[in-house]
Amino acid sequence: MNPTTINLPTPLELMIDLSDEQFFDLCQKNRDFKFERTASGVLVIMSPTGGNTGRRSIKIATQLEIWRSQTNLGEAFDSSTGFKLPNGADRSPDASWIESERWESLTSEQREKFIPLCPDFVVELRSASDRLKTLQDKMKEYRDNGAKLGWLIDPKNKQVEIYRPNQEVEIKENPQSLSGENVLPGFVLDLTVIW
Repeated sequence: MNPTTINLPTPLELMIDLSDEQFFDLCQKNRDFKFERTASGVLVIMSPTGGNTGRRSIKIATQLEIWRSQTNLGEAFDSSTGFKLPNGADRSPDASWIESERWESLTSEQREKFIPLCPDFVVELRSASDRLKTLQDKMKEYRDNGAKLGWLIDPKNKQVEIYRPNQEVEIKENPQSLSGENVLPGFVLDLTVIW
């Protein structure tokens, strides 16, 4: 029998009832895909990124990690890290950071699985196939679950949306850099290497 190829939409969204352990196991056994799960239990399956998105993403994560290693104020994470948000959603921002006190309060078992909290800082990088509304909803979800600062970076339009608790979203057109403000003191993201 010849195999049949099925072209599915990306991201693919399915309603599957999985326990936290089953979801973690699914992710571990299928590392070629990126999985997220909404608060209502919808499983979102995303394909790996293209070259430009991967290139941009590593530049963001590298800058964040260099700042983290210089300040030692917390821990930085890449796009493969899963977080179990307080609302029940499982998300993987493109880059994120947690302050030291919150990270140190986790058990070693909690650190090995999806981290059971919302990062203090998150970055989502829009790829060519991402719907802006979907990413905006994720950013609001991070903010509503405790993120103190979030950046939605849209390279195509050279635009950044900044999310802060209890504030309207701030939109910056073609900024050359972004400040970590009081959440990431002294951190400045150079966007000239992203655009």
